[in-house]
Amino acid sequence: MSNLDRHATPSLCGGRGFVVAEPVRELLNPKRVQLGESTEVRRLLPNLGRRMIGAWAFVDHYGPDDIADEPGMQVPPHPHMGLQTVSWLHDGEVLHRDSTGSLATIRPRELGLMTSGRAISHSEESPRTHARLLHGAQLWVALPDADRHTDPKFEHHAELPKVSAPGIEATVILGDIDGATSPGTTYTPIVGADLALAAGAEARLPLVPDFEYGVLSMSGEVYVDGVPVPPGSMLYLGCGRSELPLRAESDAGIMLLGGEPFAEELIMWWNFVGRTQQEIEQAREDWMTGSRFGEVKGYDGGPLAAPTLPSTPLKPRGRTR
Repeated sequence: MSNLDRHATPSLCGGRGFVVAEPVRELLNPKRVQLGESTEVRRLLPNLGRRMIGAWAFVDHYGPDDIADEPGMQVPPHPHMGLQTVSWLHDGEVLHRDSTGSLATIRPRELGLMTSGRAISHSEESPRTHARLLHGAQLWVALPDADRHTDPKFEHHAELPKVSAPGIEATVILGDIDGATSPGTTYTPIVGADLALAAGAEARLPLVPDFEYGVLSMSGEVYVDGVPVPPGSMLYLGCGRSELPLRAESDAGIMLLGGEPFAEELIMWWNFVGRTQQEIEQAREDWMTGSRFGEVKGYDGGPLAAPTLPSTPLKPRGRTR
């Protein structure tokens, strides 16, 4: 999914100077952003107070939306560099096309993982004949300097490993949980998992103390380490945890996001992750002149135009504002 904000502002991310090295309970409220005519998202990262969780640098939550009589998601071709996109659904379908020639329909609890590397472009849309509801999350993972110029590629994993306990089932999206490892390609120590909790369930999820974590609430009434996390919000948890207490008051769905704190400082502007203003400027020019990012074939419509760069210099900085 693209950042469609026509007044895109830079997010200066990364660096370990602001990592919370102990457990905390910091509730992140979303910013509402309109994507096209029929999709509104709740943007959790980058947030006013926190930009990254591990290598996770961007999190949008959308739906559940009734799109029975609507076109649903319609995101025209747009570019990415220096990151991976993670498409994750609880309801509905998303048709993915990209400039490597990939074409895939992503369905609930299937992993659509696109590694932009040096440059890629893609589109996302609800199929013409689609389910009534659309509900999911779109996430970006920053690539480390050693891998950010890699060849672009797309992975579609319809089957993912699961870990179960009484009243809870975890699907491993990236990394590993309790010995179950996702087939998705990763470039930093990271974890992403989708957890379905039954009403009344209580569990303690094993964590890695050196990772920092956040929990995105997708649906239902859930308490994370004793804190109620309403759907569409995220609880930042810091580091230093070996386990995480969870309690569901109703059937609920959450996403656990975590990883080793990302050491490198970044500039994230529009759909690009770079290290210098010159890289961002060159990426914008390349997209607008039709070079480097390739062509998305089969989408019914033209590509997105890049917004105007801000007049103030872009400089990489730390993890919080």
